[in-house]
Parts: sequence; C-alpha cells; structure tokens
Amino acid sequence: MKKYEEKSITSTPVYDGKVISLRIDEVTLPNGKTSKRELIKHPGAVAIIPITATGKIVFVEQYRKALERSLVETPAGKLEPGESPEITARRELEEETGYGCEQLTYIQSFATSPGFADEIIHMYVAEGLYKIENSASLDEDEFVEIIEATIEEAELMMKNGQIFDAKTAYSVLWVKEYLQKR
Repeated sequence: MKKYEEKSITSTPVYDGKVISLRIDEVTLPNGKTSKRELIKHPGAVAIIPITATGKIVFVEQYRKALERSLVETPAGKLEPGESPEITARRELEEETGYGCEQLTYIQSFATSPGFADEIIHMYVAEGLYKIENSASLDEDEFVEIIEATIEEAELMMKNGQIFDAKTAYSVLWVKEYLQKR
C-alpha cells in the first residue's frame, strides 16, 4: 500500500557503518511540497522466544549503551548477508543462550521504528530446547546473563521496567496467549 506516498528527489549518504547506514532523502510530499527525511538502513534481525518444557521463557539480560542501562530481552540478532531469518534465529539462540531447539516456528515480522528506520524483525518461537555442548559463543563485544522466567515473572519485569523494549514486550504478550491455549 502506498497511500500518501513520498517520492525521493535526491538521496545523500551520510554514514555507512557495521550495523546501520544513514542517508538523507529530499522527498516530494503528497501535496507537492518537499521535505527531508533522515533514514536508517538496517539489514534486519530476528527475535527468538525460547520456551522451556516447563513453560518458562528464556531471556538474556544485557547492557544497552543507547539507553545507558541493562535490559531483560528475548534473544535476538541481526541478519548476516545471505543468511535466512531461520538460520539467523537458530544461530542467535545458540550463541546467546547455549540452547538448540527441536522446533522453530515463525510467528510474524514487524517494523521496529518505521518513522526513520527500515529494520524488520522476524520473530520465532523455539521449543524442544536442549543444551548444546561446546555451543557457539557470543560475539566478543557481547556480555549476557541467562534468565528463565514464568509468564507472571515476565509481566512483573515489564511493570518494573526490566523489560523495556518493544520486541520483548510483544514476546511476553504473545507467549501469555500461546500458553493459555496449550
């Protein structure tokens, strides 16, 4: 759907980094006027909701420099070039939690910040978890703690701000409905 489409007149690259790139587009608005848009390009990412045999959710706690604080989150990571979201999900699950899974089910994809970024997160639920001996390790700049929580504990973490990001809050809401149907 392209209702109220804005057409790019010019596109000026500003920054090209390891995770994102930034450009400024001059656009024609639906009313014929022009404006500028600061746009972030992102390769996309996955988020995984690992559920244990006892119905607990496996989270990771890590420091997020952009917010200057630690957050409890669903395991997640960016897509590597040429890598499918499912492969990324399996890789990130192993790297961040040390778990593999017998069943990985796609839930849906969503935009994280469509006002200025094109990042899409592909969400999966992982079940039939098993520990992997000699699992792939975290990236050298990643430090995480594994937390297993019931849905009630996760909701409390949302209320007290430990869970603060949209993908994880969405995950908790999704799992609550999913577990009620099981």
